[in-house]
Amino acid sequence: MDNKYKKLAGEIFEFAGVHINGSNPWDIRIHNEGFYKRAITEGQLGVGESYMDAWWDVEKVDEFMYKIIRAQLEEKTHQKFSLALNLFLARLFNLQSKRRAFIVGEKHYDLGNDLFQHMLDKRMNYSCAYWKDAANLNEAQENKLELICRKLYLKPGMRVLDIGCGWGPFGKYAAEKYNVNVVGITVSREQVELGRKLCEGLPVEFRLTDYREMNEKFDRIVSVGMFEHVGYKNYRTFFSVAQQCLIDDGLFLLHTIGRPTSIKTIDQWTHKYIFPNSMLPSIALLSKSFENLFIMEDWHNFGADYDKTLMAWYDNFVAHWDNIKSQNSERFFRMWKYFLLSDAAAFRARRNQLWQIVLSKNGITGGYQSAR
Repeated sequence: MDNKYKKLAGEIFEFAGVHINGSNPWDIRIHNEGFYKRAITEGQLGVGESYMDAWWDVEKVDEFMYKIIRAQLEEKTHQKFSLALNLFLARLFNLQSKRRAFIVGEKHYDLGNDLFQHMLDKRMNYSCAYWKDAANLNEAQENKLELICRKLYLKPGMRVLDIGCGWGPFGKYAAEKYNVNVVGITVSREQVELGRKLCEGLPVEFRLTDYREMNEKFDRIVSVGMFEHVGYKNYRTFFSVAQQCLIDDGLFLLHTIGRPTSIKTIDQWTHKYIFPNSMLPSIALLSKSFENLFIMEDWHNFGADYDKTLMAWYDNFVAHWDNIKSQNSERFFRMWKYFLLSDAAAFRARRNQLWQIVLSKNGITGGYQSAR
Protein backbone atom coordinates (compact mmCIF):
# COMPACT_ATOMS: atom_id res chain seq x y z
CA MET A 1 0.00 0.00 0.00
CA ASP A 2 2.84 2.43 0.83
CA ASN A 3 4.34 1.87 -2.63
CA LYS A 4 0.98 2.78 -4.12
CA TYR A 5 1.00 6.11 -2.28
CA LYS A 6 4.59 6.74 -3.39
CA LYS A 7 3.78 6.00 -7.03
CA LEU A 8 0.71 8.23 -6.95
CA ALA A 9 2.58 11.11 -5.31
CA GLY A 10 5.39 10.80 -7.84
CA GLU A 11 2.98 10.96 -10.78
CA ILE A 12 1.24 14.01 -9.34
CA PHE A 13 4.53 15.83 -8.76
CA GLU A 14 5.61 15.07 -12.33
CA PHE A 15 2.82 17.28 -13.65
CA ALA A 16 4.45 20.22 -11.89
CA GLY A 17 7.97 19.35 -13.04
CA VAL A 18 8.94 18.30 -9.51
CA HIS A 19 10.94 15.09 -9.08
CA ILE A 20 11.23 13.03 -5.94
CA ASN A 21 14.87 13.01 -4.79
CA GLY A 22 15.88 14.94 -7.93
CA SER A 23 18.72 17.44 -8.32
CA ASN A 24 16.81 20.66 -9.00
CA PRO A 25 16.42 23.20 -6.18
CA TRP A 26 12.64 22.66 -6.30
CA ASP A 27 12.82 18.85 -6.21
CA ILE A 28 11.54 17.24 -3.03
CA ARG A 29 13.84 14.99 -0.97
CA ILE A 30 12.13 12.38 1.15
CA HIS A 31 13.65 11.41 4.52
CA ASN A 32 10.76 9.31 5.81
CA GLU A 33 8.81 7.00 3.49
CA GLY A 34 5.73 7.58 5.63
CA PHE A 35 5.45 10.99 3.96
CA TYR A 36 3.59 9.61 0.95
CA LYS A 37 0.68 8.14 2.87
CA ARG A 38 0.57 11.13 5.20
CA ALA A 39 0.43 13.58 2.30
CA ILE A 40 -2.16 11.64 0.32
CA THR A 41 -4.51 10.92 3.23
CA GLU A 42 -4.10 14.09 5.31
CA GLY A 43 -3.82 16.67 2.55
CA GLN A 44 -2.20 20.04 3.23
CA LEU A 45 -2.15 19.41 6.97
CA GLY A 46 -0.09 16.27 6.43
CA VAL A 47 2.24 17.95 3.95
CA GLY A 48 2.89 20.89 6.27
CA GLU A 49 3.24 18.87 9.44
CA SER A 50 5.55 16.35 7.80
CA TYR A 51 7.80 19.25 6.74
CA MET A 52 7.81 20.53 10.32
CA ASP A 53 8.75 17.00 11.42
CA ALA A 54 11.63 16.95 8.87
CA TRP A 55 10.15 14.04 6.91
CA TRP A 56 11.01 15.88 3.70
CA ASP A 57 13.10 18.78 2.51
CA VAL A 58 13.62 20.88 -0.55
CA GLU A 59 16.42 23.34 -1.27
CA LYS A 60 13.99 26.13 -2.15
CA VAL A 61 10.59 25.73 -0.52
CA ASP A 62 9.26 28.79 -2.33
CA GLU A 63 10.21 27.41 -5.76
CA PHE A 64 8.76 24.00 -4.93
CA MET A 65 5.46 25.54 -3.88
CA TYR A 66 5.49 27.91 -6.86
CA LYS A 67 5.82 24.94 -9.20
CA ILE A 68 2.96 23.13 -7.48
CA ILE A 69 0.65 26.13 -7.56
CA ARG A 70 1.52 27.38 -11.03
CA ALA A 71 1.03 23.93 -12.56
CA GLN A 72 -2.68 24.00 -11.71
CA LEU A 73 -2.59 20.31 -10.97
CA GLU A 74 -6.33 20.12 -10.48
CA GLU A 75 -6.80 20.65 -14.21
CA LYS A 76 -3.88 18.64 -15.52
CA THR A 77 -4.19 15.39 -13.68
CA HIS A 78 -6.21 12.54 -15.12
CA GLN A 79 -9.60 11.72 -13.71
CA LYS A 80 -8.27 8.64 -11.94
CA PHE A 81 -6.36 10.98 -9.65
CA SER A 82 -9.37 13.12 -8.72
CA LEU A 83 -9.96 11.53 -5.33
CA ALA A 84 -6.27 11.56 -4.49
CA LEU A 85 -5.99 15.21 -5.48
CA ASN A 86 -8.86 16.14 -3.21
CA LEU A 87 -6.92 14.54 -0.38
CA PHE A 88 -3.41 15.50 -1.40
CA LEU A 89 -4.05 19.02 -2.67
CA ALA A 90 -7.08 19.93 -0.58
CA ARG A 91 -6.71 23.59 0.27
CA LEU A 92 -3.03 23.47 -0.74
CA PHE A 93 -3.39 26.82 -2.44
CA ASN A 94 -5.19 28.74 0.30
CA LEU A 95 -1.86 29.53 1.91
CA GLN A 96 -2.62 32.65 3.77
CA SER A 97 -5.57 31.85 6.10
CA LYS A 98 -6.67 34.33 8.74
CA ARG A 99 -8.76 34.74 11.96
CA ARG A 100 -12.00 35.92 13.59
CA ALA A 101 -11.43 37.66 16.92
CA PHE A 102 -9.18 37.25 19.97
CA ILE A 103 -8.08 33.69 19.21
CA VAL A 104 -5.71 34.78 16.46
CA GLY A 105 -4.30 37.51 18.67
CA GLU A 106 -3.34 34.93 21.26
CA LYS A 107 -2.26 32.28 18.75
CA HIS A 108 -0.24 34.41 16.34
CA TYR A 109 0.28 38.06 17.19
CA ASP A 110 1.07 37.33 20.83
CA LEU A 111 3.88 34.92 19.92
CA GLY A 112 6.24 37.58 21.18
CA ASN A 113 7.26 41.01 19.99
CA ASP A 114 10.88 39.85 19.65
CA LEU A 115 9.99 37.63 16.70
CA PHE A 116 8.27 40.40 14.79
CA GLN A 117 10.80 43.08 15.71
CA HIS A 118 13.54 40.95 14.19
CA MET A 119 11.53 39.97 11.11
CA LEU A 120 9.72 43.15 10.06
CA ASP A 121 10.84 46.62 9.00
CA LYS A 122 11.78 49.32 11.50
CA ARG A 123 8.17 50.56 11.71
CA MET A 124 6.85 47.00 12.20
CA ASN A 125 4.47 46.83 9.27
CA TYR A 126 3.03 43.31 9.10
CA SER A 127 1.43 43.70 5.67
CA CYS A 128 2.46 43.99 2.05
CA ALA A 129 5.00 46.70 1.22
CA TYR A 130 4.84 48.89 -1.90
CA TRP A 131 8.11 48.35 -3.76
CA LYS A 132 7.79 51.03 -6.44
CA ASP A 133 11.09 53.00 -6.41
CA ALA A 134 12.14 51.28 -3.16
CA ALA A 135 15.60 49.83 -2.56
CA ASN A 136 14.85 47.92 0.65
CA LEU A 137 12.08 46.79 2.98
CA ASN A 138 12.11 49.95 5.12
CA GLU A 139 11.67 52.17 2.08
CA ALA A 140 9.00 49.91 0.59
CA GLN A 141 6.96 49.95 3.80
CA GLU A 142 7.18 53.73 4.11
CA ASN A 143 6.06 53.91 0.48
CA LYS A 144 2.99 51.87 1.44
CA LEU A 145 2.15 54.14 4.37
CA GLU A 146 2.57 57.25 2.27
CA LEU A 147 0.45 55.72 -0.48
CA ILE A 148 -2.38 55.07 1.99
CA CYS A 149 -2.21 58.59 3.40
CA ARG A 150 -2.34 60.11 -0.09
CA LYS A 151 -5.25 57.91 -1.13
CA LEU A 152 -7.16 58.98 1.98
CA TYR A 153 -6.52 62.70 1.34
CA LEU A 154 -5.54 63.18 4.97
CA LYS A 155 -5.68 66.70 6.41
CA PRO A 156 -4.45 68.01 9.78
CA GLY A 157 -6.88 67.50 12.62
CA MET A 158 -8.77 64.62 11.04
CA ARG A 159 -9.85 61.73 13.25
CA VAL A 160 -8.91 58.34 11.76
CA LEU A 161 -9.97 54.83 12.78
CA ASP A 162 -7.39 52.10 12.14
CA ILE A 163 -9.13 48.69 12.25
CA GLY A 164 -6.52 46.03 13.01
CA CYS A 165 -3.81 48.55 13.80
CA GLY A 166 -1.04 46.12 14.73
CA TRP A 167 1.79 47.87 16.52
CA GLY A 168 0.65 51.20 15.09
CA PRO A 169 2.88 51.79 12.06
CA PHE A 170 0.14 53.59 10.13
CA GLY A 171 -1.02 55.60 13.13
CA LYS A 172 2.50 56.71 13.99
CA TYR A 173 3.31 57.67 10.38
CA ALA A 174 0.01 59.49 9.80
CA ALA A 175 0.26 61.38 13.09
CA GLU A 176 3.87 62.42 12.41
CA LYS A 177 3.52 63.32 8.74
CA TYR A 178 -0.09 64.47 8.44
CA ASN A 179 -0.96 65.71 11.95
CA VAL A 180 -4.06 63.55 12.33
CA ASN A 181 -5.50 61.83 15.40
CA VAL A 182 -5.69 58.04 15.20
CA VAL A 183 -7.66 55.44 17.15
CA GLY A 184 -6.20 51.98 16.55
CA ILE A 185 -8.01 48.79 17.53
CA THR A 186 -6.51 45.31 17.74
CA VAL A 187 -7.21 41.94 19.35
CA SER A 188 -3.59 41.46 20.46
CA ARG A 189 -2.49 42.46 23.95
CA GLU A 190 1.17 42.34 22.88
CA GLN A 191 0.48 44.80 20.05
CA VAL A 192 -1.30 47.22 22.36
CA GLU A 193 1.53 47.14 24.90
CA LEU A 194 4.35 47.72 22.42
CA GLY A 195 2.32 50.02 20.17
CA ARG A 196 1.68 52.44 23.03
CA LYS A 197 5.41 52.64 23.69
CA LEU A 198 6.27 53.16 20.03
CA CYS A 199 3.67 55.93 19.65
CA GLU A 200 4.31 57.64 22.96
CA GLY A 201 3.76 61.39 22.77
CA LEU A 202 1.68 61.18 19.60
CA PRO A 203 -2.11 61.50 19.22
CA VAL A 204 -2.44 57.75 18.66
CA GLU A 205 -4.78 55.78 20.91
CA PHE A 206 -4.70 51.98 21.18
CA ARG A 207 -7.71 49.91 22.19
CA LEU A 208 -7.91 46.17 22.78
CA THR A 209 -11.29 45.58 21.19
CA ASP A 210 -13.15 43.94 18.34
CA TYR A 211 -14.33 46.06 15.41
CA ARG A 212 -17.95 45.18 16.18
CA GLU A 213 -17.73 47.18 19.39
CA MET A 214 -17.04 50.46 17.58
CA ASN A 215 -19.81 53.06 17.39
CA GLU A 216 -18.13 56.46 16.87
CA LYS A 217 -17.73 58.84 13.94
CA PHE A 218 -14.43 59.25 12.07
CA ASP A 219 -13.30 61.37 9.13
CA ARG A 220 -11.34 58.48 7.67
CA ILE A 221 -11.15 54.74 8.24
CA VAL A 222 -8.30 52.44 7.27
CA SER A 223 -7.84 48.69 7.68
CA VAL A 224 -4.51 47.18 6.64
CA GLY A 225 -4.02 43.41 6.62
CA MET A 226 -6.89 42.65 8.99
CA PHE A 227 -9.83 41.81 6.73
CA GLU A 228 -8.37 38.39 5.93
CA HIS A 229 -9.26 37.46 9.49
CA VAL A 230 -12.92 38.49 9.40
CA GLY A 231 -14.51 35.43 7.80
CA TYR A 232 -17.13 35.58 5.03
CA LYS A 233 -20.05 35.26 7.46
CA ASN A 234 -18.97 38.58 8.98
CA TYR A 235 -18.14 40.54 5.82
CA ARG A 236 -21.45 42.41 5.73
CA THR A 237 -21.20 43.23 9.42
CA PHE A 238 -17.65 44.54 8.97
CA PHE A 239 -18.67 46.93 6.19
CA SER A 240 -21.82 47.95 8.04
CA VAL A 241 -19.75 48.94 11.08
CA ALA A 242 -17.35 50.92 8.86
CA GLN A 243 -20.26 52.63 7.10
CA GLN A 244 -21.83 53.64 10.41
CA CYS A 245 -18.52 54.95 11.79
CA LEU A 246 -17.60 57.02 8.71
CA ILE A 247 -18.82 60.59 8.24
CA ASP A 248 -20.92 61.18 5.14
CA ASP A 249 -18.10 62.67 3.02
CA GLY A 250 -15.35 60.44 4.46
CA LEU A 251 -13.15 57.81 2.84
CA PHE A 252 -12.45 54.22 3.82
CA LEU A 253 -9.33 52.39 2.57
CA LEU A 254 -9.25 48.60 2.81
CA HIS A 255 -5.89 46.86 2.27
CA THR A 256 -6.38 43.10 2.01
CA ILE A 257 -5.09 39.90 0.50
CA GLY A 258 -7.55 38.34 -1.92
CA ARG A 259 -7.87 35.52 -4.39
CA PRO A 260 -9.46 35.14 -7.85
CA THR A 261 -12.08 32.60 -6.83
CA SER A 262 -14.68 32.57 -4.09
CA ILE A 263 -14.10 29.95 -1.40
CA LYS A 264 -15.69 29.43 1.99
CA THR A 265 -13.18 27.01 3.47
CA ILE A 266 -9.98 27.37 5.46
CA ASP A 267 -6.58 25.77 4.99
CA GLN A 268 -6.17 23.15 7.69
CA TRP A 269 -2.43 23.60 8.26
CA THR A 270 -2.56 27.41 8.36
CA HIS A 271 -5.66 27.31 10.56
CA LYS A 272 -3.94 25.02 13.04
CA TYR A 273 -0.51 26.64 13.18
CA ILE A 274 -0.64 30.22 11.88
CA PHE A 275 -3.97 32.05 11.50
CA PRO A 276 -6.98 30.37 13.15
CA ASN A 277 -10.51 30.73 11.79
CA SER A 278 -9.87 32.80 8.69
CA MET A 279 -10.05 32.91 4.90
CA LEU A 280 -9.25 35.03 1.86
CA PRO A 281 -11.96 37.11 0.17
CA SER A 282 -12.70 37.26 -3.56
CA ILE A 283 -13.79 40.26 -5.62
CA ALA A 284 -17.29 38.81 -5.82
CA LEU A 285 -17.61 38.27 -2.07
CA LEU A 286 -16.21 41.72 -1.31
CA SER A 287 -18.40 43.63 -3.75
CA LYS A 288 -21.52 41.83 -2.59
CA SER A 289 -20.66 42.63 1.02
CA PHE A 290 -20.42 46.41 0.56
CA GLU A 291 -23.22 46.70 -2.00
CA ASN A 292 -25.60 49.56 -1.05
CA LEU A 293 -23.19 50.60 1.70
CA PHE A 294 -20.28 52.10 -0.25
CA ILE A 295 -19.27 53.40 -3.66
CA MET A 296 -16.06 51.82 -4.93
CA GLU A 297 -13.77 54.74 -5.87
CA ASP A 298 -10.54 52.84 -6.57
CA TRP A 299 -9.25 49.25 -6.70
CA HIS A 300 -5.47 48.84 -6.82
CA ASN A 301 -3.81 45.42 -7.20
CA PHE A 302 -0.10 45.12 -6.38
CA GLY A 303 -0.03 41.48 -5.29
CA ALA A 304 3.35 40.75 -6.86
CA ASP A 305 4.87 43.07 -4.24
CA TYR A 306 3.88 40.63 -1.50
CA ASP A 307 6.29 38.05 -2.92
CA LYS A 308 9.18 40.48 -2.39
CA THR A 309 7.85 41.46 1.05
CA LEU A 310 7.61 37.87 2.27
CA MET A 311 11.08 37.02 0.95
CA ALA A 312 12.46 40.06 2.80
CA TRP A 313 10.73 38.88 6.00
CA TYR A 314 12.16 35.40 5.47
CA ASP A 315 15.68 36.77 5.02
CA ASN A 316 15.31 38.78 8.24
CA PHE A 317 13.89 35.79 10.10
CA VAL A 318 16.78 33.54 9.10
CA ALA A 319 19.41 36.23 9.70
CA HIS A 320 18.15 36.86 13.24
CA TRP A 321 17.20 33.31 14.19
CA ASP A 322 20.11 33.12 16.66
CA ASN A 323 18.52 36.01 18.58
CA ILE A 324 15.19 34.25 19.08
CA LYS A 325 15.90 30.52 18.90
CA SER A 326 16.40 30.19 22.65
CA GLN A 327 12.62 30.74 23.05
CA ASN A 328 11.68 28.53 20.11
CA SER A 329 12.28 25.02 18.81
CA GLU A 330 13.73 23.76 15.53
CA ARG A 331 10.21 22.63 14.65
CA PHE A 332 9.03 26.22 15.09
CA PHE A 333 11.82 27.35 12.74
CA ARG A 334 10.66 24.91 10.07
CA MET A 335 7.02 25.90 10.61
CA TRP A 336 7.76 29.58 10.17
CA LYS A 337 9.99 28.93 7.15
CA TYR A 338 7.24 26.88 5.52
CA PHE A 339 4.68 29.61 6.23
CA LEU A 340 6.71 32.51 4.81
CA LEU A 341 8.01 30.71 1.73
CA SER A 342 4.70 29.05 0.86
CA ASP A 343 3.00 32.41 1.03
CA ALA A 344 5.65 33.99 -1.18
CA ALA A 345 5.06 31.24 -3.75
CA ALA A 346 1.31 31.84 -3.73
CA PHE A 347 1.81 35.50 -4.61
CA ARG A 348 4.55 34.72 -7.14
CA ALA A 349 2.19 32.36 -8.91
CA ARG A 350 -0.52 35.07 -8.76
CA ARG A 351 -2.86 32.72 -6.94
CA ASN A 352 -3.04 35.33 -4.17
CA GLN A 353 -3.49 39.04 -4.79
CA LEU A 354 -3.10 42.22 -2.72
CA TRP A 355 -5.77 44.88 -3.06
CA GLN A 356 -6.14 48.43 -1.82
CA ILE A 357 -9.76 49.48 -2.20
CA VAL A 358 -10.96 53.04 -1.58
CA LEU A 359 -14.63 53.40 -0.68
CA SER A 360 -16.90 56.38 -0.11
CA LYS A 361 -20.47 56.50 1.18
CA ASN A 362 -22.03 58.60 -1.56
CA GLY A 363 -19.38 58.96 -4.27
CA ILE A 364 -16.83 61.77 -4.51
CA THR A 365 -18.26 64.79 -6.33
CA GLY A 366 -16.33 65.29 -9.55
CA GLY A 367 -14.65 61.90 -9.22
CA TYR A 368 -11.83 60.44 -7.11
CA GLN A 369 -8.19 60.90 -8.14
CA SER A 370 -6.09 57.99 -6.89
CA ALA A 371 -2.39 57.94 -6.04
CA ARG A 372 -0.05 55.28 -7.41
